[in-house]
Amino acid sequence: MITITESAAKQVLKLVEREGVDAHAVRVGVKGGGCSGLTYTLDFAEAAEDGDKVFSGPLGVELFVDRKSYLFLHGTTLDYSGGLNGKGFEFNNPNATATCGCGSSFTA
Repeated sequence: MITITESAAKQVLKLVEREGVDAHAVRVGVKGGGCSGLTYTLDFAEAAEDGDKVFSGPLGVELFVDRKSYLFLHGTTLDYSGGLNGKGFEFNNPNATATCGCGSSFTA
């Protein structure tokens, strides 16, 4: 399972409205690259693709994850931090054995 916090869901809805995107979901995934080997991806999505895992979150926001990415993201929580030390989405991934300093890439 992958979860999204209420603060992250609120931020998704704010961005959807601001960008004028016709989406009600977020596609999360991983791709090769970054300091630690794998980089998180996060995009708006209108519909799930064949084979996607679909997770419902607060405020009607859904998460779509492809099968390959799910192997690395199972158990992850997508959060949003608006604090003074940084602003943005954060992946709290229990599968990460190491992360880079900025938190955008990891090793599993």
